[in-house]
This record gives sequence, structure tokens and C-alpha cells, in this order.
Amino acid sequence: MQLVKELKRRNVFQVAATYLVVGWLLTEVLSATLPALGAPQWTVRAVILTFAFGFIPAVVVSWFYEMTPEGIIRDHDPGEGEVPRQPIRKRDYVTVTVVFLAVVAAALVTAHHTTSPEAPAVATADIASVAVLPFENLSNDDDNEYFSDGLTETLLHMLSEIPNLKVAGRTSSFAFRNQNKSIQEIAAALGVANVLEGSVQRSGDRVRVTAQLVRASDGFQLWSESFDRTLDDIFRIQDEIAEKVGFALSQSLLGDAAATKLTGVDTENSDAYDLFLMARKERVKYSFGGLKAAEDLLKGALLIDPGFLDAKTELATVYLHEVDTGLMDKGAGYPEIVAITDQVLAANPDDAVARATHLFTQASMEADAGDQRALRGAATELQRLVKEAPDELQVRMLLVRALQRTDQVADALPVLEEALSRDRFNPRIHFELGLTYLGLERWDEAQAALEKSLDIEPAQPNAYTNLAVISLHRGDGVEFVQKFLQAIKVDPRDQELPGMLAAFLYELGLVEEADDFRARVMAIAPRSSIAYRLELLRALAVGDDEQAVASARHAIADGIDDRQFAFTSAVQQVLRDAVRRGTVSEATDYLESVAPGILDVDAASAPPKYRHVQQIALDAWVATLPRDEVLRRLDRVIRNSEIAGMDPARDPFAAVAILAVRGEVKQAVDVALNRLFSQSVAVNLGWQRKLAESEYAQVVEDPRIQAAMQRWQDEETKLRGEVRAYLADVQAESQTRRS
Repeated sequence: MQLVKELKRRNVFQVAATYLVVGWLLTEVLSATLPALGAPQWTVRAVILTFAFGFIPAVVVSWFYEMTPEGIIRDHDPGEGEVPRQPIRKRDYVTVTVVFLAVVAAALVTAHHTTSPEAPAVATADIASVAVLPFENLSNDDDNEYFSDGLTETLLHMLSEIPNLKVAGRTSSFAFRNQNKSIQEIAAALGVANVLEGSVQRSGDRVRVTAQLVRASDGFQLWSESFDRTLDDIFRIQDEIAEKVGFALSQSLLGDAAATKLTGVDTENSDAYDLFLMARKERVKYSFGGLKAAEDLLKGALLIDPGFLDAKTELATVYLHEVDTGLMDKGAGYPEIVAITDQVLAANPDDAVARATHLFTQASMEADAGDQRALRGAATELQRLVKEAPDELQVRMLLVRALQRTDQVADALPVLEEALSRDRFNPRIHFELGLTYLGLERWDEAQAALEKSLDIEPAQPNAYTNLAVISLHRGDGVEFVQKFLQAIKVDPRDQELPGMLAAFLYELGLVEEADDFRARVMAIAPRSSIAYRLELLRALAVGDDEQAVASARHAIADGIDDRQFAFTSAVQQVLRDAVRRGTVSEATDYLESVAPGILDVDAASAPPKYRHVQQIALDAWVATLPRDEVLRRLDRVIRNSEIAGMDPARDPFAAVAILAVRGEVKQAVDVALNRLFSQSVAVNLGWQRKLAESEYAQVVEDPRIQAAMQRWQDEETKLRGEVRAYLADVQAESQTRRS
């Protein structure tokens, strides 16, 4: 009873009750107002915890101290004859007020860190977010950088497996290599609250790894450690770092997610791991040389460790890029990719990259075999996979490609924008964004995205070629040539780059200049599709019709691929020549004998290159078939295109032809004037041969079309002179440098 009496005398009960009431009221008020003031969500939790943890100190303070007219003094029993001081209830109020001010101060500090211009990283960053900066290579050999980069990438991948932890993309983090920027600046640019950095020193079979996790807002080191092990322990080091970083980010931020079991690369052989890392460094160049080097390195890794699943998935990705660039034939590449991903998925069905690669490749094979709906179905499945694995860039890029190939270009924009929010400085994402804007004919945005991609990674030949396409749409042939020369310089082993430039020059009538670039193609890949196409274009440029037909028949008989529309162009030349000579029946019989079903528009399925051919056969049909049959075939061609997700009328030439054949000549003339002749002649070289076809006969009779054709003729003459002069200057400058 004496204790209770003393507690009452010291007003401990009153302080406790007052603290709880005032604390509850302030908690309610601050919980409502802090988010409205822009404070992050976690500050509400901090306020609640502050009041909870402050209860005991408040009670203790009330036992030892009281507020009197003389100020705050230590409590004591009154002596004999001494009048007890009357603190009344002031002591409780003082105690609570002190706690209140502490909480307000904490809230103000939080708000400062949330809005302060000196700490922009926390302004938009989720507190549960981290960037993994490229670990510094401290080895004596600079070539060991691939090893430190590989360690960084593996850690980044492992941390991305932690639920609710936002991890900045690999390429964005690597963009800050060797830049003199503070942790705060880097975190602000990447939109993260924490940064993991470190170094790797490799010597013989020993490796020393240091790592530290830093909170960006104040530079506080949350965790750091050094590891000095043998090279065989590199996998254990990776596991330890990732797990300790997850733990250091604390249960209060990630909850049980910090205890997630993380997995790195699935090999314990350091030599295989070495080759795997070197291959990834080569692959991201996306050049002919880089892809071939990556393929060889991955095959070496798999020779050492045949069960290395990550190396198999990477090899399938490399093969897919080789097919895209023409380095590998689709007929050989696609089945190989499917077989490899089958092996990976048999052992690990949850591998998102392997699943996406298998899905896209299988759909591409089915589309090539005639199932035009396959890629649309694949796009739907890939959208689901992106939701399951939002941080896997390869899955997103395959979805984008599926959307682009099925004329759903606009749907690719949000996919790429979300990818950019996760990896802001990734040149590949900016490149794909540029391609998407290009498909939507949003030239300025396409140029900005492609140039941004090149700012981050200058060694991208395809970025230069697509900037060249934009230049053509603006009528600048000189800049087109400049961009292609830059692309060739970046990737001299790619035969298609000089081939496309030679094709442009032949179409422009600059035979001598084109011959120089054709010679490069013949030296690198004389049996490539582009080589066949150049043989045909050269014959047309010099006016040798007999040689043009012979070249076309040669390409068709050899069954070349339709890259750069090489196969379609060959068939088109055979049919055009037959219409001119009045031998269409003989020509179609020849085509059917070499490629059975090539002109069968009623076939339930057909290879894409056959469908392309059917779209350019209208000239021969109009010249030889009854009108009703021409219209029937035309409707069937359009329907086949729609099944594949394509709209042939997007092409102005096709739109004019469709209207003219249907007898809507006035509308066809309007479309020609508004959509076709409003373009630069630079993107329509070869237009004279096209408009000479049967389906355009009534359209070109219109005086307005005749005037537009004359304007194009004048523009082409001017363009030819500008390009010829520029190439002459380039050649003269080259000779001066050599001398």
C-alpha cells in the first residue's frame, strides 16, 4: 500500500492516464495529417511506435521530477515542518508536452528528409529500395572487370527476388560507373533509398570482396563486411552478401521478405562461371562479333558443366538475337532455341526467361509455318508472364517484339514505360521505345529515344540505322548515308549494313557508289539474302531487264529467306516482267513448280513470305483475271493479313491500289495525294516501277497525280546529286588521310 500511496503522491497515475489520452489524440491527428503533407507512408508507423516506446520514459520521469514555481526539480519527501510543494498536474503536462515536442521534432525531421532539395533521393524513393552499383575492379588485370561486373549482376538478380524490395535495373546502376557522383546524387537519379557498393580484387585463385550498404538520405552505413576467400567460394560470398543486405534492410521495412531464400547462378564450377560472365559481357553488345563470341563462351561453359541451366538460358537468348540479326538462319535457330529451353524448363519450370523465350520462339515457328494467330496468342501469354516477373527485362522485350510483329505497336508503349521506371538508364529500353515511336510515325519522339539510347551506349549499330530511317522520312538522304556509315563503323562484320546502304544507292541510280558497298557484302556473306537482292537491284539500276529476271529466278530457285524482302522482291520482278511480256501464265506456272502454293490465297495456312508475295501479285491478277476473281482474291489477301494482325492499308501504296481495284478511283486519288505524295520521295525510291503496275493505271491518269509525280522526280534528282557529292567528299577525305 505504501507503494501505491507514493505513486499517487508523485502523480505517476495521473501522468500515465494523461499520456495515454494525449498520445492517442496526437496519434490520430498526425496519422491523418502526415500523409496529406507528403510524408511517406512509413512515417505514420514511426509516430505510433514513438508514442508506444515513450510511455515508460514518461512514467519514469514523473517519478523522479516535478514542475514547481522554481522550475523543474528532482522530487523529494518534505522534511519536518516543511510545506509540501504543490505541483498539482503541471508535472503530467510537462512530461506529455516534452514527449509531444519530441514527436513533432521527429516528424519535422522526417518531412525535411522527404522534401529537402539536398536529399532528393528520398523524395520519390520507396524506403524499401536499393541500387547495386558496379563493384570496383581492384585486380591488377583490367580484363577482370567482367568478373566484378558478373558478381554485381548476380547480387542484383538475387536481391530482386526479395518480395516488396524495389531494385534498380542493372544497366541504370552500371551507368554510374566511373562517374564522380555522390551516393545521394546516384540514389536520386535511380529513385532508390539505399545503395550497395563494393570492390573485388582477384589474384590467382584468391578473391577479396568488400561490400557496404549505405542509406542515401544521410550516408549512414547500414552494413559492411569483407570476404577473403578462394575463388571456389565466390558463390558462397554472393549468397552471404545478398542475404545480409536483405537482413540489413530490416524486418521493419520488408517483413518476412528479408528471410526469402535467395538463389544465385546454378553452378559451383568457377571456370564455367567465368566463361558465363564473359559471355554476358559480349552478348549485351548485340553486334555480330559480340554474339558469336558469347555463343562460343557459353558452349565452353556448358562443356565444363553440362547442367549449368543459367548458361543454357543465356545461350537460347544469344541464338534468338543471332536469328534477329541474320547471323543464324531461322530454320536452324528456332528449333535449337526450343530444344534448349525445353531442357531448362524440365529442370526449372519457374524460369521466367526460359518460359518467355520458349513461348515466343515456338509461336514464331508456328507463324512461319502458316499459323498467323500464333504470335497474337503468344503476346497474351507474355503479358501474363510480365506480371509474374516484372523485373525480368528479357520477358518484357519479347512481349514488345510480339506486339510489334502483330501490329499492336501502341500497346508496347506502356510496357516500355514501365520498364524505364525500373531501369532508367537502359539503352535497350530507350532503343525499343524509339522503334515503337517509329512504328507509330512519331518521328521526333523516336529520334529523342534513339539518341538517348546512343548517349548511354554509343556502340549500337541498329540505333544509327533507325535514326537513318527517320532522316529519310524527312527527305535528308545525306544524313541517311552518314548514319549508315556510323553503323558500319560500329559493327563492320554485319553484312546487312553495307547491303542496305548499297540497296538505297542502287535505287537512287548511283551504281558506282553502290558497287563499293556491295563488294563488302560479297566479301563477308556472298550467299546471304541481301547479296541476292543486290544482284537484282544492280541489274535494274543499269537497265538490264534480262539480267534482272535471271537474278530473280536464281533467288527464287535457291529458296532464299525474305530478310529485307529479298524473296518478295525477286517474285515481284518475275511477275512484273511477265505482265510486260504478256507471259503471266508461264510465270505463275514456274513459281508454283519451284514453290508450290506460293500464290494460293485460299490456303488455310502459308509461310509469311508466301503471304507477302500474294500481297504484291495484284498487278498480275488485274492484267489477266476477270474482275470478280480479282476482287475475290483481293478480299482474301486482306482477310489473311487481318488474321495475322496486320492492316495492309497502312501502307499508302497498298491503300491506293485497294481502292483503285474496287473502282473507287476518286478516293484512291485523294489517298495518293494526302498520304502517298505527302511523304518524301526518299522513302519511296523505286516508285516509278510501282506506279507503272496495272492496278494504278486509272490513278496516274489524273493531272494532279501527274504533277505530284513530276515533283517527286525533281526531288529524286536533287537527292541523287546531294548524296553523290557527299560520298565524293567522304572518298576524297579518306584518300587524304591515307596519303
